[in-house]
Amino acid sequence: MSRAMVVFESTFGNTEEIAHAVADGLRSSMDVDVVEVGAAPTDPPDDLDLLVVGGPTHAFGLTRPITREDAARQAGHALVSRGAGLREWLEDLRPRDGLPVVAFDTKVDRPHLPGSAAHGAERRLRRLGARTIVRPESFWVSGTSGPLLEGETERARLWGTWVAAALESRR
Repeated sequence: MSRAMVVFESTFGNTEEIAHAVADGLRSSMDVDVVEVGAAPTDPPDDLDLLVVGGPTHAFGLTRPITREDAARQAGHALVSRGAGLREWLEDLRPRDGLPVVAFDTKVDRPHLPGSAAHGAERRLRRLGARTIVRPESFWVSGTSGPLLEGETERARLWGTWVAAALESRR
């Protein structure tokens, strides 16, 4: 059976919820590990068939130390990801050439708000030699701390199923 790893960064828990929903969709055809970015390996296992990465969009892209500090003040003790973020993890990541990857993010639902953590992650993954199999996807939250908009968790589950099918069709 194929194997996937979903690596996520989450501030208020919304991105973590989406990561688990995506993993549920992927499980329709593969084994899946869901790993918080602080515990994720920078050398993916050789038997990994798909790497999925996701994070919140802060200040129009991947989080930075300063945006995480601001979010930590807002979240208080409820902060999910407490260390380095997806940006730093991607700087240290060493995927094998051609590793299939996909990226997602969570974003505040505001019209014409530019930027995407998923697009930034995808660009970095491609530069590392990974192979994108579907376009990055955004999932919407209401306000900075959430909650997720109604239906987004189910949409993430369906997206995971679609990603699994896209991977299978490229084999």
